[in-house]
Amino acid sequence: MRRWGGDPAERAQEIHRDEVERCRRMAEHAATLLDPGTQALTHCNAGGLATGGYGTAVGALRAAWEQGLLAHVLVDETRPLLQGARLTAWELEEAGIPHSVIADSAAGLMMARGEVDAVLTGADRIAANGDTANKIGTYSLAVLAAHHRIPLYVVAPSTTVDLATPSGAEIPIEERPGAEVTARFPARNPAFDVTPAELVAAIVTEHGVHRAPYSQSLAGVVVV
Repeated sequence: MRRWGGDPAERAQEIHRDEVERCRRMAEHAATLLDPGTQALTHCNAGGLATGGYGTAVGALRAAWEQGLLAHVLVDETRPLLQGARLTAWELEEAGIPHSVIADSAAGLMMARGEVDAVLTGADRIAANGDTANKIGTYSLAVLAAHHRIPLYVVAPSTTVDLATPSGAEIPIEERPGAEVTARFPARNPAFDVTPAELVAAIVTEHGVHRAPYSQSLAGVVVV
């Protein structure tokens, strides 16, 4: 176990400050990808509640709102635990950002209607080739976004990038209890899915905007 010198409380506060600053930097980078009047869609929760500070994908939405670039956010409710409806919607409400919660299955219709200009999500793990693991439902969004020619941006800290994992095929997927889906019938409940790199328009870290080929653009990302 690594031991830190000095006051543990001060060290914890330092880690928190560093995390908030890291999120603010990636949020600023991500905001440069959005045009004025952007209608965004996000999935799960990648805000301050998840990061202990400013947020990654939600932080990017906050930065875009502060810069006058963001018009509205569609928030996937995020089945089955509703992190979007319970957490992200509350964070956007607190920030005064216009938003609407939608059923996950409504995303395709909203895209077809022209109500989505960009999709922003966080990530739990990013492989060296840019394949991205995130909350279940992200892969579906990526396929829909590609069909409608809408960019999907992944906003995540460099610590999420795992250069030792060649592709998403090597990322294990957690299966949670089926009772979270239904208490009456047998159920499958994968908690995450993997979005192939070719469906990701850009990966944004605190170091900047990374584009394909990700095996090259992510190679210089320092993982700490």
